[in-house]
Amino acid sequence: MKKLHLWKDELIESDGTVTAGVTIECDGGSSRKLWYRVPSRFANNLSETCNAFVVGMVLTAMRESSDLIVHGDVSSRLLENLEEFRAAWVSWRPERYSRIEIVADNEIDRRSREKSNNTIVAFSGGVDASFTAYRHVKGLCGRLKKDIKTGMFIHGFNIGLDRNDIYDKVADRAEMMLGSLDIELIRMATNYRDLGDNFGDSHVAEIASCMLLFENSYSTGLIAGSQPYAEMTLPWGSNPITDRLLSSDRLEFIHDGAAYTRSEKIEVISDWQEALKYLWVCYQSDNLDKNCCKCEKCIRTILNFRALGLDLPECFEHDATDEMILNMKRLKPIVYNLHEDILSQARHRSISGSWVSALEKSVKRNKRAQAGWRRKIYDMRNKYAIKTRLKKYLSGK
Repeated sequence: MKKLHLWKDELIESDGTVTAGVTIECDGGSSRKLWYRVPSRFANNLSETCNAFVVGMVLTAMRESSDLIVHGDVSSRLLENLEEFRAAWVSWRPERYSRIEIVADNEIDRRSREKSNNTIVAFSGGVDASFTAYRHVKGLCGRLKKDIKTGMFIHGFNIGLDRNDIYDKVADRAEMMLGSLDIELIRMATNYRDLGDNFGDSHVAEIASCMLLFENSYSTGLIAGSQPYAEMTLPWGSNPITDRLLSSDRLEFIHDGAAYTRSEKIEVISDWQEALKYLWVCYQSDNLDKNCCKCEKCIRTILNFRALGLDLPECFEHDATDEMILNMKRLKPIVYNLHEDILSQARHRSISGSWVSALEKSVKRNKRAQAGWRRKIYDMRNKYAIKTRLKKYLSGK
């Protein structure tokens, strides 16, 4: 088994920011960097452990079939949790990930020390994160309520590190949204995407690694779920099974909001004026800093509002047309299931119209296309199996 060595770098302060990072040494002598950057005023809040970097590297090491050797302090609870985390992902994607060992120079357990009751939430300005922030602040989640003090908006996640102008605009709007709830925003940048992990698998590991840098200041990290329990599809990076397995001895992660559909979440935040003005769901716009109103996710969100009998919110400059709805093609089941939820909401409220008919046609067409594609894959695999068996028979094996 190959090995990846993590060596923690000294903090670097420059131009009003502080950068925490590790050097990753590979077999053969090659090296690379993983870093996280925040404003300098947060320098004293950064964790002294390597927990953030271990979580950031775990899927990369599994993908590269390399044991992870950590030269620094790592939470014993995190190492215990990652045993199960690794087992889950190897079971879900054995073709992509391998079983590896994680060894730390020093294992620590600080659960006996007093810790904060504060909560931090990953915040992008989208529907899921907005719902999580709003419902906790407004006390709409009963005994589950957490005291959210801070939101974290990550540069390098949905917006590339080369787009500082775009990130600043979107972060400004996220700051106004959270400011209306009396929540502080931390702007963090990271080169995590340079590791080359699959986004569908790794996005929560990236989020968790960023929040773990602040594990001394918070006891809970909320991760807004993107799939409701009734329609959950695994494997997917954000889920109630493995999100909690990224917790350290100081910071516990909670997968939040899976009891709600996307339509139900939008109904809750429809009372939040700043959300109606600044909600950001689009990653395909040419400008990136605004909703394009043309991509599937923009159209879907616009229809969510329609199905609830709500007007087009200010965050969308243009409405969706029936033609745009009908042109949504090659959708995966996880997406057209969300469209079926929109239809269900519209029927429940006796809302009809040409757009409802257009969406029904779109869902039916995408289901047929998906079924046809699955049959094609099945036939290809079946032909390959028959060919393989025939080859073995003729060779006498």
